[in-house]
Amino acid sequence: MAPVTVYVSRGEGDTIALAGKLAAALGPGDVVALVGKLGSGKTRFAGGVASGLGVEGVVASPTFVMMREYCSGLVPFIHVDAYRIGSSLEFEDLDVWESARDGVLVIEWADLVARELPPNRLDVLISPDHAGGRTITIEPRGTWRNRSLPDPI
Repeated sequence: MAPVTVYVSRGEGDTIALAGKLAAALGPGDVVALVGKLGSGKTRFAGGVASGLGVEGVVASPTFVMMREYCSGLVPFIHVDAYRIGSSLEFEDLDVWESARDGVLVIEWADLVARELPPNRLDVLISPDHAGGRTITIEPRGTWRNRSLPDPI
C-alpha cells in the first residue's frame, strides 16, 4: 500500500528527476493532479513526467490553450492547465477524459477542478521553501494506494 510520500527537491533538476521516475509507474488512463502556488514548479514537474514517458521536445505550459497533447512518447501525454478554466462545464468542453483514456493526464492547478477529478489519481503538492528547493508531497488516491511510488531522489 502506497502511503503519502514526501520528497525534498534541492532544485529544478531534482524535481524533473523525481517526475521522470514517477513516469515509469504511469500508464494509459493515469491521472496526476498537480497543486502549488504560481512559480512552484508544476510545469517543470509535468515536463519531467513527459520526458520520462519519452516525449520529445519542450513541454510548455498550456495556460492560454488550456490543454496540449503530445504523442511522441510511449503513450500519449495530455497536459492541462486549469488556471483559466472558469467552470465545470468549461472543463467538460475540453473533453479531457476522452483524450486521456489512452494516455497519461497531468493537470496543473488541479485544486481548481477538484470536483471533476477521478477518484483514482495521484495528488502532487509542490511547496517552495526559502532556500530555492521544493517539498513535493505525493498522495495516492483510490486504486493508486495499491501501487508503488518511486524511491526518493
